[in-house]
Amino acid sequence: MSKVRVMIVDDHEMVRLGIKSYLLTEENIEFLCEGKSGKEAVKLAKQCMPDVILMDLLMEDGTGIEATKEIMSFHPACKIIILTSYYDDKQVFPALEAGAFSYMLKTASATEVTSAIYKAAKGENVIEPKVASKMMNSFRSQSKKPHDSLTEREMDVLKCLGEGMTNQEIGEELFIGIKTVKTHVSNILSKLDVADRTQAAIYANRNNLLHNN
Repeated sequence: MSKVRVMIVDDHEMVRLGIKSYLLTEENIEFLCEGKSGKEAVKLAKQCMPDVILMDLLMEDGTGIEATKEIMSFHPACKIIILTSYYDDKQVFPALEAGAFSYMLKTASATEVTSAIYKAAKGENVIEPKVASKMMNSFRSQSKKPHDSLTEREMDVLKCLGEGMTNQEIGEELFIGIKTVKTHVSNILSKLDVADRTQAAIYANRNNLLHNN
C-alpha cells in the first residue's frame, strides 16, 4: 500500500514527540509535519496536504474545532482524527459537525492510534466508545417527540382536544372531573410547549394523534 501522509497538531511538545517517534517506526506512514496551534495547523495543512491529521482540540491561537472546519473547506479529502483528553458535549459534537472523521481519547494506546490512522486512510472511522454513547443518546433524544413525554391519560385528553372537545365534554368522555381535566390540559400545554388548547389541538392533528386516525 502507498504510505499514509500524516500531520500532528498538539500544543504539548512531549505529546508531539511521543506520537512522532512511534509513527516513524511505521514503514507505511510518512510523517509530514507538526503544529502546535489551530492557526498553525491550517497553515501547515495547506503546505503539506496530508492524508490524515491527528488533531488536538484545546490549544492556544485557534482551537482544533476551528482548524478542522477551515481545513475541511479546502482539503475535504483529508481525514482528521481528533485526539484529545476531552469528551464532553461542548467538544464532541462541534468537532464532528466541523468535519472530524474520527474521535479518540489520549488514553488510547499507540497501537490504537496507528490503527485509526490506517483505517482513516481506508475510509473507516473510529469513535471512542464514550463518545459513541453520547452520540447515540443525542440521537435518541432528538428522535423523540414532545408528546412522547405525555402520560397515557394526558394523551387521551390531547386526542379529545384535537377533536375540539370542551373540558366538560372531555370529562364526560373520559369519566373524570373538570378539575382533573384542567390539570391534564395544563400539563399538556407545558409538555408540548404550546400557548393554548387551540395550539394543542393543532399539534394533535399534525401528529395524527386523533382517536379516528
